[in-house]
Amino acid sequence: MSPDPTTFHSWTLPNGIRCVHLEDGRNIGHCGLLIEAGSRDEREDENGLAHFIEHSLFKGTTKRRTFHILNRLDSVGAELNAYTSKEETWITASYLSEHLGRAVELIADIAFHSTFPVREIAKERDVIIDEIHAWRDNPGDAIFDEFQEVLYPGHALGRNILGTEKSVSRFGRKDVLRFIERQYRNDRLVFSSVGPMPAKQVKRLTEKHLSERQTGPSRGERTAPSGYTPCRQEGDHAVHQVHAVIGSPAYGMDDPKRTALMLLSNHLGGPGMNARLNLNIRERHGICYNIESSYFPYADTGEFTVYFGTDVKTFARAERLVMKELRDAREKRLGVVTLKQAKQQIIGQIALGAESGAGWMSTMGKSIMMYDRVRPLEEAFQAIESVTADDVLEVANEVLDPDRLSTLVYFPPKD
Repeated sequence: MSPDPTTFHSWTLPNGIRCVHLEDGRNIGHCGLLIEAGSRDEREDENGLAHFIEHSLFKGTTKRRTFHILNRLDSVGAELNAYTSKEETWITASYLSEHLGRAVELIADIAFHSTFPVREIAKERDVIIDEIHAWRDNPGDAIFDEFQEVLYPGHALGRNILGTEKSVSRFGRKDVLRFIERQYRNDRLVFSSVGPMPAKQVKRLTEKHLSERQTGPSRGERTAPSGYTPCRQEGDHAVHQVHAVIGSPAYGMDDPKRTALMLLSNHLGGPGMNARLNLNIRERHGICYNIESSYFPYADTGEFTVYFGTDVKTFARAERLVMKELRDAREKRLGVVTLKQAKQQIIGQIALGAESGAGWMSTMGKSIMMYDRVRPLEEAFQAIESVTADDVLEVANEVLDPDRLSTLVYFPPKD
């Protein structure tokens, strides 16, 4: 089960940065700085800039060169990492608990004192362009990014996090500094920590290393996507089998229907081997190796997708079977036993995922950012338990409405 809520400690520094700590008995600590700035916060001429900055943060600060940044935690067997998503950027560290102070100081140095040397930025452009080429070589990833262009036309959520070769090639130090000044505001920063150290110790470290930075309030530039038009797109790509995505826009983080759709998506094509798409298409008919459904919410919208890969000869049959499962979800109310099992399954999956200290660090940071409090797992479990069969049927008919669904298909090149 989730930790006792009394073990969560949160505070706000005088400069507006929010902090949260979970006292955990294990001797491994995890901490991170969450920055509520991702690729959706880029302007049209900035595609890929948030990710580019994440890479460039490690290239030198006012007191460290790249080697000293990387060696600071590596030398004690700890790990330093960062990643960028559509809505956020994380700088994280994992370490033996005795090295907490070293981790907090280093993260603060990277986030607040990076110098972004011109020479290093030039080198990083080439690294990221190579990453873009690698992304294109993986159709299972590329098709999802292209599908988002369909779901969010003309919106930053529909653009690739990595950017394009053209956009990345243009980035310079001024672009980096402009984005940071605009987006890395203190009210959009959360420091999150998990480990055995007392909250008083963590608080002292955050006051020492995070309090000096001063910024104005964030400007609230985000706008919700609009203008979605369902469509079907097919094309030849350098693939050996057919890759297909079917889906539609869905509910955002604050929508009360989110829980019912999460349960439905997990029942249809979640990680369990007993998911309906897996049982009825992979196991019964043997025509798909990879088949799954997923639901991902953003702050103000979301997306539901079904992905599958299959042979050219079996594609039409596989697509018919997928559409039949979606039709059944719209037309057939889940029975009492099936609904109970679906709830037990997703609750168990969430509980297993909560065993990770790094996972809790991420969950707490996002919860503080969105709700200004840590949402205990029991609260999430109660929301799942309260979902009715009618709730599931309602979201199925809204999100899986065939008139709302779009389809994107990658075919192998014809001989």
